[in-house]
Amino acid sequence: MPDDTRVDDVIKRAGGMTEDADPTSVNLAQRLQDEMVIFVASKQKGEGGSSEIISSSEEKISINRASSTEIEALNGIGPSKAASIIEYREENGPFSSVEDLVNVPGIGEKTLEIFKDQIMVP
Repeated sequence: MPDDTRVDDVIKRAGGMTEDADPTSVNLAQRLQDEMVIFVASKQKGEGGSSEIISSSEEKISINRASSTEIEALNGIGPSKAASIIEYREENGPFSSVEDLVNVPGIGEKTLEIFKDQIMVP
């Protein structure tokens, strides 16, 4: 794939999203990176007919691939901090370590301590 390829381009080339795919589970605007894995979560119909993302609270979130929604699920992270993490990641490339998150505006060492056990950097 060319250097300027986005996740959305790859998904379209692969045949597009399935009916069960949750497009909000992946950052479609993210640029591809070497050895990147793109995971699109499935939706499951709940009892009321609404869709819910299938997830496991015991699994760690990959901070280099997580969507805004996944990042917001972390303790101490709201929409603006999640947006800052994604923006930093897109502008500077993937995080090399969990500690690199302190370079994101609005994320200090105390904030990182709150959620660092919930994330991973592959």
